[in-house]
Amino acid sequence: MALQAAKKALRTHLKDILKNLPAEEKSRQSEIVINKLFQSKRYKESKRISVYLSRDIEVDTRTILANIFSSGKECFIPTYDSKSTSMMMVKLQSLQDFENLPVTSWNIKQPQYSEDLQDALATGGLDLIIVPGIGFTKDGQRIGNGKGYYDVYLKLCKEKMSEKFSTVSLAFREQVVPSIPVSDHDMVIDEVIYPE
Repeated sequence: MALQAAKKALRTHLKDILKNLPAEEKSRQSEIVINKLFQSKRYKESKRISVYLSRDIEVDTRTILANIFSSGKECFIPTYDSKSTSMMMVKLQSLQDFENLPVTSWNIKQPQYSEDLQDALATGGLDLIIVPGIGFTKDGQRIGNGKGYYDVYLKLCKEKMSEKFSTVSLAFREQVVPSIPVSDHDMVIDEVIYPE
C-alpha cells in the first residue's frame, strides 16, 4: 500500500503544478516538444500512429493530428470502456471526424466505445504509440492517471505485435521528475520528449 500512497501523492502534486501552469507556457512548451517529435526518427518512420486527445494539463496533441493527416500517415485514437480497464485504438479518418467527436465526463473528445470501430490491433497493428501521463523520468518511467488503461493496452500490444512498435511520451518540463514509484506491471516508455 505504501507504493499506492506514494503514487497518489506524486500524482496529486504534479496535477497541482500542471493546473497552475499558465496557458501560454503550456502552449510554448507544447510547440517545442511537438517539433522535437516531428524531427524524431521514430515519428518520421511510423505509418500507423496512435495519439491521445489531450486535455488542458497535457501537451496539446492537435498539431500532431493535423500532421498525421497532412503527411499521409494513419491516425488512431483511444476509446475507453468505462466499466473496465479495456481500451482500443480506433481509426480517425480526418480532422473533421475529430471535431465531431463527443466529449466525455473527463472533458476529452472520444469515440463511443463500440464494436464497429476500426481497431488498430485487428487491422495491422501500430508503429508508434504516443502515451499520455502525469509524470515521467528521463529514462521512461511514467505515472498515469491511476486507471491502468495504457499499462494494460501496452501489455496487449506486446503480446500481439511483439516488439515491433515504439512508445513515446510528450512532457512539459514540470512533468519530468527524478524518480517515480513503480510496480512490476508499470510499462516503461521508449522515449520521453520534453523541452530541454
